Amino acid sequence: MRVLLADDHTLVRAGIRRLLESFGDIEVVAEARSGRETLELAHLHRPDVAVLDLSMPEGNGLETTARLREQLPGIAVVIMSMHADLAHVREALDRGARGFVVKDGAVAELELALRAAIAGQTFLSPEVSGRMVNSFMRGSPRNELESLSPRQREILLRIGRGESTKEIAAALGISVKTVETHRTRMMETLGCRRAPELLRLAIRHARELQPDDGTPSL
Repeated sequence: MRVLLADDHTLVRAGIRRLLESFGDIEVVAEARSGRETLELAHLHRPDVAVLDLSMPEGNGLETTARLREQLPGIAVVIMSMHADLAHVREALDRGARGFVVKDGAVAELELALRAAIAGQTFLSPEVSGRMVNSFMRGSPRNELESLSPRQREILLRIGRGESTKEIAAALGISVKTVETHRTRMMETLGCRRAPELLRLAIRHARELQPDDGTPSL
């Protein structure tokens, strides 16, 4: 199996390359540091599988996946990430990735992902697949609103009103970083891949987010 490895951190690439080549029948034919370089090397070497870091300069893993699938559909793609963010997982699969592996997962997960990808199957790290199942079992976004904390519901309500992150932080007496963390977790819980989707959902469900007494909850 011929693999192209893409990660913008030299030491990380070295470690993953050594791991991949320890599997025996896997050869790393090229290493890339960016999305642009990934595409160039993919055209040059025509690997069987491209293993892409989610965060890279000059085209992140999601953008590069879409371009690879468009330009070289014969190459299977496996995404690596430090986080099991369901919004990113869904987008990676939508763009044609055959696998999503969490970097702090078990060593065997990467090998399983590669062998599944080459066989035309999909592999997700257990942490990711478990969260996707839980998200599916919770049902529609309307029902999932009930799983948000009071603070998250208040932030979502304010997002729907058009308030900026700084305005929300000032109004609630919390840091901008805390607001951003809540926003990320809400996007994951509600299955929103981009910020505009979260805004549309907040506007659509504004009445449900409003406290019974008509005043914002603190």
